[in-house]
Amino acid sequence: MKFLSTLSCLLLLATSAVAAGSVVDYEVDGVIFEGYYVAPTVAAPLVLMIHDWDGLNGYEIKRAEMLAALGYTVFAADLFGKGIRPASIDEKRQRTGALYADRPRLRALLQGALAAAKKKGARIDNAVAVGYCFGGAAVLEMARSGTELKGFVSFHGGLDLPPGQDYTKVRGSVLILHGTADSSVSMDDFAALAIALESAAVSHEMITYSGAPHAFTVFGSERYHQEADQKSWRRFVDYLAVTLR
Repeated sequence: MKFLSTLSCLLLLATSAVAAGSVVDYEVDGVIFEGYYVAPTVAAPLVLMIHDWDGLNGYEIKRAEMLAALGYTVFAADLFGKGIRPASIDEKRQRTGALYADRPRLRALLQGALAAAKKKGARIDNAVAVGYCFGGAAVLEMARSGTELKGFVSFHGGLDLPPGQDYTKVRGSVLILHGTADSSVSMDDFAALAIALESAAVSHEMITYSGAPHAFTVFGSERYHQEADQKSWRRFVDYLAVTLR
């Protein structure tokens, strides 16, 4: 009997009031990745979603369904590879560290996910990228690469600027949603990003939420901060409504 993949099992457990999502295998440079795609209508604007250091799992599926219920197509990318969902802290650090150390590879994976979304019929000409934690840092990498999207959104993401990079190529607006009590990404990092974006004349908005730690949007975790999660989600939804037509 053929066993279902971990992501397929999560999909079977998930519910959606609007559209049935599906697991999508796609290839980047000869490696198979396993994303998740949900599209309420053919013409719906696209949200490209990038996972945190756990890899693509039920959290991103839940967020994708929330967006689909609002009328958005979502392609949740996989940056680690099919079946690779790190469990230990050491493995999570190894997986993300390898991509931080190889920025061309990270950019290639992000572009590969966008290409996979396009192949599914998504409107990449009317799209925003969003990421959580590691995914937030990846989305900013995508912005710096000059990818032509309408917006780039980071929820409690890494904000530091890699050596030799800047924000002069950014093609869309940037929205940063950050916890003031984040001990992993400091307010010094937050301020430095604000200066870098302003210096590059990038349209941006940056919000911090008092008392919110790193990963404040992750349902059911000890770091979950309900007020910050709800406020940041409302701001994100409003941003999508204005940015995507």
